[in-house]
Amino acid sequence: MRGRRRRALAHETRVLLLAFAGGAPALVLALALLFVDDHSAKVRWTCAALVVGAWLGGTLALHARVVRSLRVVSGLLAALREEDFSMRGRVEGGRGDDALSEVMREINGLGDTLREQRLGAFEAGALLRTVMEEIDVAVLAFDDAGHLRLANRAAERLLGGGAGLLGRDAASLGLAACLAGEAPRTLLTVFPGGAGPWELRRSRFRQRGLPHTLLVLTDVRRALREEERQAWQRLVRVLGHEINNSLAPIRSIADNLRQQLTAAAAERPDDFDDDLARGLDVITRRSEGLARFLAAYARLARLPRPRLGEVDVAAWVARVVALERRVAVTVRPGPDAVVRADGDQLDQLLINLLRNAADAAQSTGAGAGVEVSWSVDGGALALSIVDEGPGLAETANLFVPFFTTKPDGSGIGLVLSRQIAEAHGGSLSLLDRGDGRPGCEARVRLADARTANRARAG
Repeated sequence: MRGRRRRALAHETRVLLLAFAGGAPALVLALALLFVDDHSAKVRWTCAALVVGAWLGGTLALHARVVRSLRVVSGLLAALREEDFSMRGRVEGGRGDDALSEVMREINGLGDTLREQRLGAFEAGALLRTVMEEIDVAVLAFDDAGHLRLANRAAERLLGGGAGLLGRDAASLGLAACLAGEAPRTLLTVFPGGAGPWELRRSRFRQRGLPHTLLVLTDVRRALREEERQAWQRLVRVLGHEINNSLAPIRSIADNLRQQLTAAAAERPDDFDDDLARGLDVITRRSEGLARFLAAYARLARLPRPRLGEVDVAAWVARVVALERRVAVTVRPGPDAVVRADGDQLDQLLINLLRNAADAAQSTGAGAGVEVSWSVDGGALALSIVDEGPGLAETANLFVPFFTTKPDGSGIGLVLSRQIAEAHGGSLSLLDRGDGRPGCEARVRLADARTANRARAG
């Protein structure tokens, strides 16, 4: 038709027309034979009415059967869409192996599968909600427009609100800065429910096809307090051990000398003067050792804040390597780079690590050496000191203050070195060499480093 599209017929109408069309040839033939033969008018019209009635009745019955089956299938599918899995399809008088029965079986099986999946999802969701409500970590979810869509109980306590928090934007909640910047990181922000510091973690996920941002804020004070308590326990244990080792001989020798001094002059042994000199010498040595120990503790406790400046990495490594002459130290140069740091503290860090590496290399005999290398990755300097020593035998107490396996060690070298690295936003770790050879590798990572070309361009 011109200017208009012909409207498509409904499926039921097409079925009805096809049924009519299918019986029409037989109807026409029956009527033709009826009127051609020599019958009376009454017989003709009676038979014609019966034939037409049978044709119409059969056609309408076929139409009703087809439409009713389709409506049953449609109702079952609508129930599945509405998550009503209690309905079941059944074919009345069906043999069980016909097409309609197979369709009903497949729909029933689909309903069972969806019901099991829904039950599993419901149980998993209930477990997730329970965990989120019980954990003492603030969990918040924001949509792509920055509006709060989910907050657990810890988050509500942190933000000082309840259900009224949902729907508010991040800026009004004081969390706009949490949706930007690097993550994870430490956040020093005061919220109505706490002052922090907080460990911020952020990730992205999609819900119903829409992007969301998940924020996790952890109060690190509890973990810090536990770490502090353990550190104090270790420190007191080491301090007590060291002080007792010095005081025990001093007390014993002092008691012995006092007994000899209180004795009559005639009862004193002939070697009294020699015993007195040796005893005073032991007291002096142990007192000096205790004084050195306490001085080392004071040095560790009073590390000043770094005074930042531009430090040329190659010059720094060459300067410190030149101080170590006991073993051969090989420098494998990395890129020309500078790091923003305190040069004096970096010298102390590298001196400590090189001294430990040289001590380890010397313990294995002649020929063992040390290798120093560095690289710049992601704006950070990665420095490696590898020795050919025996490797790490004791790892649990590596960074315990004043713990040492060396007869003349102070036990603060590694602790001080790690403290310096962390003060520069970096880290220090020790591990056995990964190439299958004996030895140890110290890895230092310092933030705010760049290659010399970038430094000149800046």
